[in-house]
Amino acid sequence: MNFFQKIKYNFQIQGILTKIIIVNVAIFLTVNLVGNLSHLPLLNYLALPLGGDKFLYKFWTIFTYMFTHENLGHIFWNMVLFYFTAQIFFTILGQKKMLYVYVMSGISGGALVLILALLFPASFGNSLLLGASAAVLGVGAVMAIYSPNYTVYLFGVLELSYKYFYLIVFGVSTIIDLSVNTGGKLSHVGGALFGVLYGYNLKKGVDVFNINIFNTRKKKLKIVSNNSGNKGFSGKQSDSEQTMNEILDKISKSGYDSLTKREKDELFKLSQKK
Repeated sequence: MNFFQKIKYNFQIQGILTKIIIVNVAIFLTVNLVGNLSHLPLLNYLALPLGGDKFLYKFWTIFTYMFTHENLGHIFWNMVLFYFTAQIFFTILGQKKMLYVYVMSGISGGALVLILALLFPASFGNSLLLGASAAVLGVGAVMAIYSPNYTVYLFGVLELSYKYFYLIVFGVSTIIDLSVNTGGKLSHVGGALFGVLYGYNLKKGVDVFNINIFNTRKKKLKIVSNNSGNKGFSGKQSDSEQTMNEILDKISKSGYDSLTKREKDELFKLSQKK
């Protein structure tokens, strides 16, 4: 299987990842083709407005901005980083959690910039916030905390742990020359902060998304068996739940690369149930 066949295969099996990328590309094309041809200012209805009370009249933009790009280079590098980061996240934690983290990291990044724009209006003016960077960096931050020793290859040559790869990406995209695109880079901080907090809690066995609305206590991360023969409640862990917990404990202690091929295959199969 060559490189392009592998990407095609991954897109076929990774529904959430594919849909997120398709939505980003579709909105990019709509803004640049339909918007320009019709002379409609679509960005004004999709990007997050900063400064004043404009957000109150366009409250949905706290969600739509993270799927909106205007520049080809902007969407290309965001989606490339998201694709390769999501491969790690998808394999270890599953698709549903990736969608939650993507959206919540984006919202956290947007909310941080909104607050700062209200506190320091002169620094932001009447600017717009757009792009998936905060959401993507939030997804990456989870893996940097949850599986920091996962091995990646920078430019296909330099071998390093994912935590160092993430720090390089975060530093280059955020810290260097903060005076340029200040609002966008501050949103990176908000998205990454959410990812760090979520990854830290998940590593302790607590999934903040797995909350019963009738019970404010956080539940332990677990896998629920879909075995139709086990419809009743049991106080004992199912085999799949026990297997997953053992694999996650091993990843937490020694990193993803410490898993055997059988364990990686088992992790992949169990992640499909999430």
